[in-house]
Amino acid sequence: MGTALEDVLRPLAPQVLGVLVRRHGQFEACEDAVQEALLAAAVQWPADGVPDNPRAWLLTVATRRLTDQWRSEHARRRRETTSALLDGFDEAAPEPPGAEDDTLTLLFLCCHPELSPPSQVALTLRAVGGLTTAEIARAFLVPESTVGQRISRAKRTVAGAAFEVPAAADRASRLGAVLHVLYLVFNEGYTATSGPDLHRPELTREALRLVRQVRRLLPDDGEVAGLLALMLITEARRPARTRPDGGLVPLAEQDRTLWDRAMLGEGVELVEATMARAPVGPYQLQAAIAAVHAEAECAEKTDWPQIAQLYRVLATVAPGPMVTLNRAVAVGMVEGPRAGLALLATVDGPLAGHHRLPAVRGHLLEMAGDAAAARAAYREAASKTTSEPERRYLEERAGRLG
Repeated sequence: MGTALEDVLRPLAPQVLGVLVRRHGQFEACEDAVQEALLAAAVQWPADGVPDNPRAWLLTVATRRLTDQWRSEHARRRRETTSALLDGFDEAAPEPPGAEDDTLTLLFLCCHPELSPPSQVALTLRAVGGLTTAEIARAFLVPESTVGQRISRAKRTVAGAAFEVPAAADRASRLGAVLHVLYLVFNEGYTATSGPDLHRPELTREALRLVRQVRRLLPDDGEVAGLLALMLITEARRPARTRPDGGLVPLAEQDRTLWDRAMLGEGVELVEATMARAPVGPYQLQAAIAAVHAEAECAEKTDWPQIAQLYRVLATVAPGPMVTLNRAVAVGMVEGPRAGLALLATVDGPLAGHHRLPAVRGHLLEMAGDAAAARAAYREAASKTTSEPERRYLEERAGRLG
């Protein structure tokens, strides 16, 4: 599928799925129908052109797929209901003003409390984020078969659940999973886990759109605001992250005049206002770290002691191997590379197969002056990543060391 076509289809897929689930229930059957509609669009639209109302086109085709399925199963009542709906639907007519976008409702459904947190995240990334099972598996650092099983079980669990935004009393229990999902979708868009391109901007745009919707629903929640601020500050740097040939440019080497100052300003202002009034959580702390980087005029003027301190707090609030990995860089900048390497040694087990572990180790070893060990670490990292821009960058780093 071409990039332009994918940019059109990706945000429409959860909207169409939401409409079908709201009308008919049967989550799994509805998702199968949407996937068939997307496949039909991928085949027909390049030849015939994108229809004037692509969402209505997808909805019509997906509904017909459901009708065909129910007819073949002799579900007379369902068939008659769906046929009546189709009889009154003109696929060439535009949808009425204010047509519902059910994406946010779908997001909360996928984070149903009867699902385990890993299943909530996997189902939402699949149904709302549009990620493949393989991409989700890489995001979770678990086997693809495990993710596939989680998604299948989750679909069966939510099959009969009410399709509605939960009441305020139930909303908080699902919010953590919702934010984690959006965080992972954004990260996949900002640094794609595989393929020839570093970015998948359609994913970062969709994650930003959805987190803005959640914030409109929960304007006083500090972590929702923190996640939005983190996304804004991070996305603002995207224009400077790649060279004309698509190669990766690390933060320390980026041309900061290319950063989106309006987006950056919105994010920094948001995190400052939020941390002044709300209990501090992990997304606010990550946004604060990103803001410290963003406010430095150049890499040499970065306030590394403040960043190290923020990472120390983050490691207390939300400990994890990735937090320790990032903290090791900050500690290395403040206390010296050997201190960073010592901290890095504590995550050898949990991140043994992840390319970022040897990449960070290579960076710290290079800082320590151990060129041979750094070169070996960079090459190890290059062999483990499935992102072509990251692989080329890591090989370049190794090549610079001889």
